[in-house]
Amino acid sequence: MQTRLRQWEYYGLTPIFSELYERSSNGEKFNKLYELITSRDNILLAYRTIKSNTGSKTPGADKLTIDDYKLKSQEDLVTLIKEKLVDYKPRAVRRVYIPKQNGGKRPLGIPSMVDRIIQQMFKQVLEPICEAKFYSHSYGFRPLRSTAHAKSRCDSLINISELHYVVDVDIKGFFDNVKHRKLMKQIWNFGIWDRKVLAIISKMLKAPIKDVGLPTKGTPQGGILSPLLSNIVLHDLDMWVASQWENFPSCFQYKRQGDKIAALKKTNLKEGYIVRYADDFKIFARNHKDAIKWFHAVRKYLKERLNLDINTDKSQVVNLRKRSTDFLGFSLKAIPKGSKFVSKSNIKRDKKVQILKRAQKHILNISKNPSNENLMNWNSFILGVHNYFRVATHVSKDFTEISHMLFRLIYNRFSKIGKRVYTSNAPPTYKKFYGWSRYRAWVIRGFYLYPVQAIKTRTNLNFSQELTPFTEEGRLSIFKKLKPQIIEEILKLMQSKIPNGTAEYLDNRLSRYSMKNGCCEITGEFLYAEDVHCHHFTPKYLGGSDDFENLRNIHKTVHKLVHATKEETIVRYLNFLKLNSNQIKKINQYRKACNLEPIRN
Repeated sequence: MQTRLRQWEYYGLTPIFSELYERSSNGEKFNKLYELITSRDNILLAYRTIKSNTGSKTPGADKLTIDDYKLKSQEDLVTLIKEKLVDYKPRAVRRVYIPKQNGGKRPLGIPSMVDRIIQQMFKQVLEPICEAKFYSHSYGFRPLRSTAHAKSRCDSLINISELHYVVDVDIKGFFDNVKHRKLMKQIWNFGIWDRKVLAIISKMLKAPIKDVGLPTKGTPQGGILSPLLSNIVLHDLDMWVASQWENFPSCFQYKRQGDKIAALKKTNLKEGYIVRYADDFKIFARNHKDAIKWFHAVRKYLKERLNLDINTDKSQVVNLRKRSTDFLGFSLKAIPKGSKFVSKSNIKRDKKVQILKRAQKHILNISKNPSNENLMNWNSFILGVHNYFRVATHVSKDFTEISHMLFRLIYNRFSKIGKRVYTSNAPPTYKKFYGWSRYRAWVIRGFYLYPVQAIKTRTNLNFSQELTPFTEEGRLSIFKKLKPQIIEEILKLMQSKIPNGTAEYLDNRLSRYSMKNGCCEITGEFLYAEDVHCHHFTPKYLGGSDDFENLRNIHKTVHKLVHATKEETIVRYLNFLKLNSNQIKKINQYRKACNLEPIRN
């Protein structure tokens, strides 16, 4: 998010997005959005965002990737996009299928690269308008929110509000069954009244699917704009559920929300709170009678108001004191503790099986070919699943069970190519994440492999509703309160392909990044994975090594400046980076070690 904010500022769009958010909060309507969407700065921001996305290397039906547009000048790119929108006709969407947990396949639609840039342009302008109106406890595909926040809200409703009945509703083929006409009305209700914008969105929805034809309904999964559109569709459900209890209108003035809730409990209204992540949602109720009412009311609302059916085999009412409910890969249940019930969470059974199978595949890959890439893939996999599931209260028990099931396979396969050692001499990155653990680690070709069972539960905090990138106060909160997500960026660095990198280089690169808390060693700014370049302070052609002390992680643009030799190139990067004298002094130290002339400040 901090990278996004810097990019907004670079293109001068931060005050514009903030204004859209504020105007939308005040209930204003928007009739002239097309000019803003097609502005030069918004187009270039969209291009830069798409370029930094890993999916930019995936070709659409026209077989083009972002690399086919990198050689175009900014003016040529802006002209191309504007001409495309004069009489917009989206190219056919390439359809691919990805496996689902139940054994089926989920269709994904991959637009052409130009269409992706156009969708990103629309998303950037429409998002602040929609964010101002979205429900507080909708967590999917929204800035700064995550599955952990949705789970935390569920825990609060169980632990604090003591709501132990859950209405599970599974929408049948949600993304494939959204009615286009209904969706366009909902977009209009958000105050987006620019008819040219609405016409283009309608064309996006009707983009032909290669080898299938024209869709008559649904939002294509895989499109840049689709997550925002899906939240617009289900926003009506959020607000309807809230209006039945939480936001029930009252002619009385209450000093506290708790006073209003106490008054509502004296009525015959059914108490209930919705927690939603995309099309996956729960409604928490106080008793079985209310839960049954909610179940039938929601089913009827989805059918009559949104033209959506529910999957009756997967929809039910659950008493959390007796049974568990699954949500976002977690299994939730209310268990007794003292005089009350508290939330107990585990990894969902199907997810545990999935983790086990993926681990077995990694083990066999390492056994057959203990390459740097396969060893790094193991560490990336283990750190990734630990990072996601660590908010479960019983996560340690779950991973211990998985570890027991893998023990014999790991021992038989790894004992032939590696050894188990104590971790006192482990590299800094290993110690940062697993230094507290007393488990021995497998070491293969110098790589310390992360242990499956070494995980502790982490306190899961609710989302702070003040955090939004679209207000000045929200942006200050982001920079002050949110710590950089080091783990997420390290995971991305692990997955980057460096075919000629030695085990020492790959590991020390991560260790250096971890030690510096992800900050550029020249500018001090936090580095996201896509911006990291690892520089050898003493170049290898001058005898430098891959030792930890010889590596520096710096921003990729700063790295280009370190090695630049042409005067015009140096001036261009200096104008772009706007470095202070101390930063230029550091760069000159790096250039001196490379036998290059210093930059004159």
